[in-house]
Amino acid sequence: MITGTVTGMFKRYTFDPRVTTRLILVALSVLALAACSSKDINEDDLPAELVKFKRAFKVKKVWRESVGDDTEKLRLALRPATDGSYVYGASHDGKIVAVSADKGRKLWRKKTKLPLSGGPATNGELVVAGSSDGDLIALDAATGEELWRITVTSEVLSTPAVADDRVIVRTVNGKLAAYSNQDGEQLWSVQQSMPKLSVRGTSGPVLSRNLALSGFDNGRVSAFDLNDGGMIWDVLVQLPSGRTEIERLADINSTIHVAGGDVYAVGYQGRLAAIAIESGKMVWAREMSSDKGLAVDVSSIFVTNQRGELVAVSRGSGRELWRKSDLRNRDVSAPAILGRSVVVGDFEGYLHWYDIETGDLQARARAGSDRITSQPLVLNDMLYVMSDNGSMYAFRVKPSK
Repeated sequence: MITGTVTGMFKRYTFDPRVTTRLILVALSVLALAACSSKDINEDDLPAELVKFKRAFKVKKVWRESVGDDTEKLRLALRPATDGSYVYGASHDGKIVAVSADKGRKLWRKKTKLPLSGGPATNGELVVAGSSDGDLIALDAATGEELWRITVTSEVLSTPAVADDRVIVRTVNGKLAAYSNQDGEQLWSVQQSMPKLSVRGTSGPVLSRNLALSGFDNGRVSAFDLNDGGMIWDVLVQLPSGRTEIERLADINSTIHVAGGDVYAVGYQGRLAAIAIESGKMVWAREMSSDKGLAVDVSSIFVTNQRGELVAVSRGSGRELWRKSDLRNRDVSAPAILGRSVVVGDFEGYLHWYDIETGDLQARARAGSDRITSQPLVLNDMLYVMSDNGSMYAFRVKPSK
């Protein structure tokens, strides 16, 4: 395999040219902007200024834990995970920590010496994370003791999924594979074709009804038998179109979501679609571009689109319910649902609460000054976020008096 490197402002990053990453697209954009004078920059492309609003409630920062070094500009898939009692976080310099969900008291810290890039994930017994060098490591959830580590086929840039007896991992070369929880032995693997050019990032695997599901860079969503990897169904959400490779980008990079009897997926320069989980039949689809992700409640889907707008659509029909543009171009994270609010993070470390029914801005809090790339995690009445400087935070809404 031929490899190359991107260095400088993006730090050192090794890549396979067959899976060209978002770093290259960002670099091209930076070069293009550098060639223009400031007067040529469209104001519509600048990050929106934060708007003033009437606060509906207060938000309290409950605790902060420093996990490791910063990952700014690397665009990694490091997001907190929980087993219901503890929250686990990982950093690119190889550290994994376990802290109590309520107080942030440290249970253990493990130095893996791996450039971690995806995870962690847990089932309460194992804590699993992947690396930029194609490693997969499993730790004991109670003690942090290393149980096994193996080499997989490529970089892990999404959170693995952990079942009772196996770990499902999606790598950037288009492979989805299952490994034994006991020793990391590969149980099965499948491969999807890869386009010549793709956006940096991969859709994480999701487990439901004895299925392993994932989106792929070729615009497809597929369901496989969890036991043997046999394909159950495969659907093309978005057919790539356009004359150039960039115009034809149609990656499904954000992790799909299963709710009820449907699978929800959104693609870059593509569509938001609802797919019947039993048959793989497309229920509905509408134009939508996102590589950040979505969240789902009883009746609605919430998507952070490519412009940084937060959009709510009906689960039943895909009809748009409301759209908020006040965070446009602020590199907004995927949304999370906390009570009757939708919460997103941005490039300056702010978290924003929106009313789930109306889209009205309810509250704002700041984790720190660093970007929040990954989707927030919700457990009971608490919200957990990982910022790109390697810190993990917990927040709670303070009841109104």
